[in-house]
Amino acid sequence: MTKPYNADKMEELLDEPLWAAITRRRTARKQAVELADGFSREDQDAVLHWAGIITRANTEMAFQFVIHSARALCLLGREGLENWVISAMDVYDRQGMYPAIKVLANIESYAEEAVRRLNGLTFKDVHGVLEYFVNGLSVRRLKLASANQSYTDTETLYVPAEISVFADEKDNFVLYKLIVVHQWAQIYFGTFARETACLDGIHACCEAFNDPQHAMSVFHALECIRLDACIKRELAGLAREQSRIQQLIGDIVIPDTWQQAAEQLQQVGATVEDSLNLLSTVHHEVDLPLWCYQGMIDPAGIEQVIRDRQLREKRELIDALIHLVVDLDQNDETKKEQGDVRDAQATLDRFDIDLNENGTEIEITLDDKPLALPVQVKNIVSSIVLDFGEIPPDILQAAGEGTYNISRTKSKDDVWQGTYHEEGAFIYDEWDFRRKHYRKDWCVLREVDIHPKHDSFVSDTLSKYRGLLAHLRKTFEMLRGENRLLRREKSGDDIDINALIEAIADNHTGMEMTDRLFTRLDKQERNVAVLFMVDMSGSTEGWINRAEREALVLLCESLEVLGDRYAIYGFSGTTRNRCELYTVKPFDESYDDVVKGRISGISAKDYTRMGVVIRHLSKLLGEVEARTRLLITLSDGKPDDYDGYYRGEYGIEDTRQSLIEARRDGIHPFCITIDTEGSDYLPHMYGAVNYTIIDDVRQLPVKVSEIYRRLTT
Repeated sequence: MTKPYNADKMEELLDEPLWAAITRRRTARKQAVELADGFSREDQDAVLHWAGIITRANTEMAFQFVIHSARALCLLGREGLENWVISAMDVYDRQGMYPAIKVLANIESYAEEAVRRLNGLTFKDVHGVLEYFVNGLSVRRLKLASANQSYTDTETLYVPAEISVFADEKDNFVLYKLIVVHQWAQIYFGTFARETACLDGIHACCEAFNDPQHAMSVFHALECIRLDACIKRELAGLAREQSRIQQLIGDIVIPDTWQQAAEQLQQVGATVEDSLNLLSTVHHEVDLPLWCYQGMIDPAGIEQVIRDRQLREKRELIDALIHLVVDLDQNDETKKEQGDVRDAQATLDRFDIDLNENGTEIEITLDDKPLALPVQVKNIVSSIVLDFGEIPPDILQAAGEGTYNISRTKSKDDVWQGTYHEEGAFIYDEWDFRRKHYRKDWCVLREVDIHPKHDSFVSDTLSKYRGLLAHLRKTFEMLRGENRLLRREKSGDDIDINALIEAIADNHTGMEMTDRLFTRLDKQERNVAVLFMVDMSGSTEGWINRAEREALVLLCESLEVLGDRYAIYGFSGTTRNRCELYTVKPFDESYDDVVKGRISGISAKDYTRMGVVIRHLSKLLGEVEARTRLLITLSDGKPDDYDGYYRGEYGIEDTRQSLIEARRDGIHPFCITIDTEGSDYLPHMYGAVNYTIIDDVRQLPVKVSEIYRRLTT
């Protein structure tokens, strides 16, 4: 066991990171004495390590950390010390120095909270299970994400990043489940249905009151009563768990003045219209406490999501139906000669889609003959019914006049034309490992501009990492035009001593002396082109997105010194038909304010269908003349997409195949990920030495530039 430092040595070591905060009267002597008394060398090293990290952000914070470090080690231990520091740094990044120092000082409160969190759950712990659970209930595929407030925009369910309400982990999981189910119920049981312009109605009703915000909370409480009754009828087992959890927290007793409204909303057939009509009845009564799973609602934000989805799903439905007609006609000898060109509206007029008499089943006919619904069409129509409560009469109205060409023999350099596919798309194959061949012209990718965000992000990042940046610039300057010493040359700048000794020895033995007796410095001009492929999927929202952007700023600043050619693209998308590539910096564009604005504007989007993106970026990189061409991916997880089948082995194998294609073209792929489970699949995709895992997302900006230096030297 390594001997601990004494007080003098500890003070000397603390002075190094804290020098800017230390004066003649303000020293780290007291803290050094405390840390030298009864603490192990490992404890002392942990304090020194974190003091060095914190001082990069703020020296005063580092000094405050050292002041409280001995007490923190006693209460929290080394592992708890790390979590305490990270918690304070989170506050520093969001709120500034003084709130962060307050977190450092309130160790006892943090320790109590840490004990409570031992049995808590994080979003990461439950994300996979809950997403499968809720999509087993939903006719529309729903995503899950963490947020400060629980709410839904009808496509994503937002839940807390952590729940530690109960001492029992199972109860915390049930509470997570209740939050998810409540949001699902809002979608499924029509809180936001548009058949009666309900969202406009919610907003208008609440605005009619003196306090619209209070009216919205009362409406939400009424909806909770209605939705709880719906859940009790549909999911009896979950309703029992809900009652048990509510009892643990404390039952909500519905006041007498609310009883009549509650009885009406608990009736079979009650709708959101009933909640709106009852709003004026209970608005002035005593407020109901919040249910533990209630969260909030935001009609304005939901309206925009629904409007966008309405347009998207209409295009998807028309596209699927016209493809269906062509596929059926290919098997009909009397219609086969029509080929792949169709009059869009005439084709759609052959269909009739409606709900059955009970409104529970979707019925579709083609040329007045019943047609079995393909899964894709059924899912789209079911989602539309969720929003409208019916099949809108104009759902099969084509956007504009003209023909629709879905020829499957188009060149990959052509653009798909028609109702769905817009001009400017790129078409790529996708590898199907089960079939062991490519799906031809399967994925549609578009290059999309990122709207520059001209704020203080870049300048804040440069200030935050100014010490690291100075080190990186110095390191990268040394790499520029690096000299290589060539030995055993016929002429040169100096004598090669080793070669001379060997030549003299050869002469003494009667052998002929060589004339290669010199060394020469050979200046190596760098000839590197690198393309950074940045994950912009929904899972990068928050800390990960910020760390990615900070890493890109540091990289750009360093590469400008080095002179390597580089480009940056973000990627995301939804299904094979909407793969999107976000242009941050092409190779031929300089690192200017526009590029800085685009980096600042990078935000979390949708999913990570990686194969098509790698194929497109490999094509771009292949057009650059360079001795070394690198494709570096910054990601937080494995390939995934909305349609489900790309998740898992299919997506991994397609991505692997695209990387094999890239290597075949002389491109060297490398992956930097923060997915701690990356070692399960990255060796198969990238190879054993072509990836690295960063355990802590906060280290991403620090590590990426160093990794790039190692890759290119």
